[in-house]
Amino acid sequence: MNPDDLKYTEEHEWIKIEGNEGIVGVTDYAQESLGDIVFVELPLPGDEFDAEEGFGVIESVKAVSDLYMPVSGKVIEVNDNVLESPELVNEDPYGKGWLIKIEITGNKDKLLNAQDYEKFLARES
Repeated sequence: MNPDDLKYTEEHEWIKIEGNEGIVGVTDYAQESLGDIVFVELPLPGDEFDAEEGFGVIESVKAVSDLYMPVSGKVIEVNDNVLESPELVNEDPYGKGWLIKIEITGNKDKLLNAQDYEKFLARES
């Protein structure tokens, strides 16, 4: 089950919005689909991205996948723990496995709530 206090994208990223800031990660579905995560490449603080633009790469023993911004924003913090221990994304995707913190500069209307994301997943399978 996906937490209700987060918003989601159809590319399987989540964002926890707090005022004009957001914490971004990948969903439990994404980490499970990828398998054992062995490498994460993230942007630098200060980098700016548009919504749906690639901001990094996540690599597992099975595949390499791009990471996409849920909303437009500027990176204000990177989770160094995930860079050193990428398996945190598998172990705790909604907690210690977060990826970046951003200052939100764009529209949040396209994001899915938890129920809509669950419906999207049901259609995908």
